[in-house]
Amino acid sequence: MTIYLDAVWALNFFLDLMLLMLTKALARDNVGKVRLLFGAFIASLIVPISLYFPGSFINGLLGKVLYSCFIILCTFGFKGFYRMSKLLLLFYFTSFAVGGGLTGIYFLLANPVSVTENGILTFNKGYGDPISWLFILIGFPIVWYFTKSRMDEHAGEKIRYDQLCQVNIQLNNKSFSTMGYIDSGNQLIDPLTKKPVVICDEVFLKNWFSDEEWEQLREANDQLALDRIPEEWENKVQVIPYQGVEGKSMFLLAIRPDQVMVDYENQKLITSNVLIGIQFASLVKDQSYHCLLHPQIIKLATIQSA
Repeated sequence: MTIYLDAVWALNFFLDLMLLMLTKALARDNVGKVRLLFGAFIASLIVPISLYFPGSFINGLLGKVLYSCFIILCTFGFKGFYRMSKLLLLFYFTSFAVGGGLTGIYFLLANPVSVTENGILTFNKGYGDPISWLFILIGFPIVWYFTKSRMDEHAGEKIRYDQLCQVNIQLNNKSFSTMGYIDSGNQLIDPLTKKPVVICDEVFLKNWFSDEEWEQLREANDQLALDRIPEEWENKVQVIPYQGVEGKSMFLLAIRPDQVMVDYENQKLITSNVLIGIQFASLVKDQSYHCLLHPQIIKLATIQSA
């Protein structure tokens, strides 16, 4: 049997690319196209390795798991073990889902089992089988599209508040973007100005501050010492009193933004009538979002014209 390495390699590359694209979609990650292509190339290297080094450690169970971790690392980078394990499980889930779908369709449409003259059952398969290749080339994108569309449909059926949006915040004439989560449970409003409060974590907010300024801001928060607020931010920072879960009176440092823009349902919502509450920690372990958006922002913001 003749094996065309370039053809098998190319096919494997595109299959891996589609699996990584599906993993990205399910994880709601913002990794770029170049990283996806690089990850697919790394994943496709298993083809020449398996052919030229059949006894390699990578061909074993542990080797395959470690190689999968390496693929995820090359594609999405490392931002913590929790996120790494989540992406790895999603990668395996997409592989099993698409592979299982292909297997189901194949057994539904064809009979891979045949009986010889001697009564022995055999399986018709192989790299060179043109029917198998054509089946994969046509069937894989169809199953991939069906899987992704079903996942998107499932997400669309959720409560409208429970979704992620692209958020751009401008402070002191500097703008940065991140993902925000519209949280129906966030009802925090400044009792004096009646402005809704958007909570942002330190991972995102440190884009505007030097390390020294951030430590001064942390001291001002921990000790409620407003004189520790950096001089450049004195006119932008205010204290918001609120009642905690246990009923205790607490305080939150907040920043008055120049502008907040949210991409919501293919529209750009713009407002400055909010406050940015400072969270001196990460909001979620997997870093999937860095802002908790107040639901009122959807009502108060104006829609930017096209």
